Amino acid sequence: MAAPLGAPLQMQQSPRSGRGGQESSLWSSGFGMKLEAVTPFLGKYRPFVGRCCQACTPKSWESLFHRSIMDLGFCNAILVQEEDTRFRGWLVRRLCYFLWSVEQHIPPCKDASQKIMESTGVQKAISGRVPGGAGEGQEPGQAKQEVQRLLSHIQAPPRPFLLRLLGWALLWLLNRLFLNVQLHRGQLKMVHQAAQADLPLVLLSTHKSFLDGIMLPFVLLSQGLGVLRVAWDPHACSPALRALLRHLGGLFLPPEASLPLDSPKGVLARAVVHAAMEQLLVSGQPLLIFLEEPPGAQGWRLSALGQAWLGLVVHTVQAGVVPDAMLVPVAITYDLVADALHDPHHAAPPLGLWTGALAVLRSLRSSWGCSRQGCVRVHLAQPFSLQEYITNSRSCWGSRQTLEQLLQPLVLGQGTVVPDTEKEQEWTPVVGPLLALGEETQLLVRRLGCHVLNASVASSAVMSTAIMATLLLFRRQKGVLLSHLLGEFSWLTEETLLRGFDVGFSGQLRGLVRHTLSLLRPHVALMRTCPGDVLVLPRPGPSLAHLARLSAELLPAFLSEAVGACAVRGLLARRVPPEGPWELQGLELLSQSELYGQILLLLHLLPRDLLLLQPCQSSYCYCQEVLDRLIQCGLLVAEETPGSQLACDTGRQHLSTKLLWKPTGDFSDSDSDDLEVAAGRYFRLSQQSRCPDFFIFLCRLLSPLLGAFAHTAAFLHQGRLPDTEPGYSRQLLRFLQATAREKGCFECVDPHLAIRAIWTFRDLGVLQQTPGPAGPVLSLSPAFASRDSQEKLEQFIRQFLCG
Repeated sequence: MAAPLGAPLQMQQSPRSGRGGQESSLWSSGFGMKLEAVTPFLGKYRPFVGRCCQACTPKSWESLFHRSIMDLGFCNAILVQEEDTRFRGWLVRRLCYFLWSVEQHIPPCKDASQKIMESTGVQKAISGRVPGGAGEGQEPGQAKQEVQRLLSHIQAPPRPFLLRLLGWALLWLLNRLFLNVQLHRGQLKMVHQAAQADLPLVLLSTHKSFLDGIMLPFVLLSQGLGVLRVAWDPHACSPALRALLRHLGGLFLPPEASLPLDSPKGVLARAVVHAAMEQLLVSGQPLLIFLEEPPGAQGWRLSALGQAWLGLVVHTVQAGVVPDAMLVPVAITYDLVADALHDPHHAAPPLGLWTGALAVLRSLRSSWGCSRQGCVRVHLAQPFSLQEYITNSRSCWGSRQTLEQLLQPLVLGQGTVVPDTEKEQEWTPVVGPLLALGEETQLLVRRLGCHVLNASVASSAVMSTAIMATLLLFRRQKGVLLSHLLGEFSWLTEETLLRGFDVGFSGQLRGLVRHTLSLLRPHVALMRTCPGDVLVLPRPGPSLAHLARLSAELLPAFLSEAVGACAVRGLLARRVPPEGPWELQGLELLSQSELYGQILLLLHLLPRDLLLLQPCQSSYCYCQEVLDRLIQCGLLVAEETPGSQLACDTGRQHLSTKLLWKPTGDFSDSDSDDLEVAAGRYFRLSQQSRCPDFFIFLCRLLSPLLGAFAHTAAFLHQGRLPDTEPGYSRQLLRFLQATAREKGCFECVDPHLAIRAIWTFRDLGVLQQTPGPAGPVLSLSPAFASRDSQEKLEQFIRQFLCG
């Protein structure tokens, strides 16, 4: 999908070439090298991603999928030509965007305010506010006016004229910002089949850019799915922009919905919101909810507002207002997000009409006359039944312990056994209408949100910029020759595809690499070398942090192997020198029980919103999956010891005595192997020539996060505590910047990583949180007040880091 560059770029001076060294204009001549055009991987195998969970929704897994849809290919949602209209001629070719927008079918959306006013929940809330009721006492007319005010804050009837005008403007804008917006026809066919069941569609999406909430409704309207109602964050938009978005189908929670449960205003607001959601689902209008926090939000990944809207949908189905709802995990990925509307080191201010227009103009100016246009992929995963999920929902979160209970004794040397229980870690607060629902419903919504977000991330395509950024970071010390970069780009793409993840590009290898480097031009330097090759290296400083954020998009594809490699690194760090030769490390025997324990340690340390484990999968199952992945990729080989059960022995007697059948969902003890047999199995590091580099590559994928954790542990004795959470995060960020300038490791300089480290340390019991007049105050806990305990914490984290 990525096309070769249309115009050459003039290179800037390399920071490492000195004042006399000048970078030549290498783009117009194909980097100054004679390169053969090769199409190595993309025509061989492209996985169809996005299948729903077979364990939780088996009927949905079978019903909306047929193997023939895998071969339907892609369509470009912003490619509108003369053939897409009912007219022909030279004038039509110049006005095809306008004519196409006029011809779009926009179903009428009736104003449901009267039905909402007459709903049972609203009438009960109003009766509680009139004299003699349970409320504070208001006249019935005043209570109805309050309901009308709340409704005007929540929604407004969509305006067809504005929708058509926006469609025309978006077509013009998106064709200048992006090369294409790709959508798989097979995924679209599944969603169309789900829509034909006369059940409401609820699309649950990731959130990469503010443009998502405008582009996704446009794309789905152009594909015949109707006007999409979008649940927006009211704090991210100015009042004027909120008014415009309401008439385009936007929904906003009123601030009164987050008032305490005993507040009459809060009771009325939540009743109106529930009634509005009921009418929306009954009318069959599709709904879009973002499960991730908006770009620029610093903190938790799962959106508190998104969970509140999802709770309304779950409550409506459980109450029987609609028999069911079809949930569609959605993801959108960019080569490069259009010019950011916020500073990554500060919280994003509310977006207004003028600031949005200026951001659009800046994006157009940056892409005008050059070839820094990227690609966009919209992913629609397999729809599944919400009612079926509620009925069959399985969870391994029954018995859980806090991170402090799980890891603090091991960090301080007060224990040696890793507890085989699940971790309790909830960073996303409960807000809005979700407050009024029961604890079981709240837990169901959290599990469902995590499950759907896992499916969305798994169906997301890996873009070429993520692959290129990962390769450049891996070779950042000495750079990489372009001839080698072509081979590594091809290799990493094949490895991504083999792990069941799709890629968001296609084409000839030379054109792909050239196009990707042009997208990363501000962060990459090119130098001509003597043999006629080209050296590609990342620019030092903040460019490394930007490349690290891009490379994080590749982490889900290799997450299991990265966790396993870091766990193996932790085991070997206790036995051999960390920088010892690979052959020496390969002599060490690693037992399966030791590997399980080390993997479990790392799983507990890593934030839950990074791992996004499915709630129907236990940590023990994930440990087995990690070990299997390490064996499949060739890093670990089984070592048969005298008297041990052979790894390949699948004799009938062993199966009948050890693997007794258990009821579905029974995760007690182990799912597959008896622990006694597992303890007798051993592995070694493979001695294949490619393994050392691949092992370091996997470890480096988690280095930004683990490095931020290690620097936070080193900062404990320098930080000024007590302090508020924002104040301490600013202290930590300044320390990370100073450390990066000293050591050249800018990958950790990210406010999101700093906050994740602070919250993880708070859960671990390193930092204590107490209420204060200006907000929660952080202080150092007595258990980690001594320098010795702080060094133990830093050593515990650094055992997983590969230098």
